[in-house]
Amino acid sequence: MKKWAAIGGLVLVTVIWGGGFVASDMALESLMPFQIMAIRFLMAAILMGIISCKSLKDISREEIKAGSLMGVALFAAFSLQIIGLQYTTPSKNAFLTALNVVIVPFIAFVLLKKRIPGKVLIGAAMSVVGVALLSLNGDLSLGIGDLLTLFCAVGFAFQIFFTGEFVKKYSATKLNFVQMAVAFLLSIIFMFASGQGEIHATTEGWLSVAYLGVVSTTICYLLQTACQKYVDETKAAIILSMESVFGTLFSMLILHEVLSLRMFVGCGIILAAVIIANLSETDTVNS
Repeated sequence: MKKWAAIGGLVLVTVIWGGGFVASDMALESLMPFQIMAIRFLMAAILMGIISCKSLKDISREEIKAGSLMGVALFAAFSLQIIGLQYTTPSKNAFLTALNVVIVPFIAFVLLKKRIPGKVLIGAAMSVVGVALLSLNGDLSLGIGDLLTLFCAVGFAFQIFFTGEFVKKYSATKLNFVQMAVAFLLSIIFMFASGQGEIHATTEGWLSVAYLGVVSTTICYLLQTACQKYVDETKAAIILSMESVFGTLFSMLILHEVLSLRMFVGCGIILAAVIIANLSETDTVNS
């Protein structure tokens, strides 16, 4: 029962994250990228701090270092994602971001010399085809928004890799707090350095960024951590890849985005690549 409840929890996370692409797009109508990130991560850091205040009394230097690495990766990923969203559509942004789970095994290979499974290589090849159909223009050029989102997927891949390695050694609540605090500090530094210090947000902008900070960041990261105790990381990665599907669905329903047949095919190939890349040998045998 716990396993099925955990799977349901992860599906809920993907639904909320899918709505996050639309919320980010709506927030960008009255807020600048680093303003959104600073407010989002400030909310998340405060809430995470309240939740983990007792355990923070004995936080170690190693936990601060580990959480900081996660925070830097998270900041890089979200900043590239939201800046890229200014130049591309929420649906493209969602599906290109989903490629992070294909990239993770390659990071593990470079840093830990872990073998890359054949299915990951197949998934990577399919990803290239999917990205080409989804994002390449008639002259085979890649739009700046899609290119930034691809780099954002690399950032999320590092965040997932660091989380997987550090959560085995350190407290998840402490890591989450440090991660959000570091992401906030970097966001506020870049906000002022880029001249985005003056905030003139509409009511819709504040509501959108509140959704991102409280629901899409704080609640989702806590829920994901709790659920992954009962679902192995392979199946969790497959479930979480559905974020891109919900992101596209919400952008069509709320923002009335129209997808061409070519974009649908490209999205389908990317989703298939993500699922294939995360199917382990044991999953194949048991199916």
